[in-house]
Amino acid sequence: MLDVVINIVYFMLSLALLFAFIRLTRGPSLPDRVVALELIASVVVGYAGVHAIDTSVSSLLDVAIVIALTAFLAAIGFARFVERGDVKDE
Repeated sequence: MLDVVINIVYFMLSLALLFAFIRLTRGPSLPDRVVALELIASVVVGYAGVHAIDTSVSSLLDVAIVIALTAFLAAIGFARFVERGDVKDE
């Protein structure tokens, strides 16, 4: 039963990754693309967490934490960039 649930979660994460990639490539503005990158990072963290559960390798959770912290710092950097007013609408 757990195998079925894990496969469903992998499928749903793959679908979310596909939609985020579409938004990344077709986003009308730079902030939309940055949000799509944040979503992709979150989905990758989800992949690492599900794979850690699936394989019982707890060190993958450390990888997920590092990816999440890196994505958070990137979001903060972009927010400071936007706050300065250097972003021009396309």
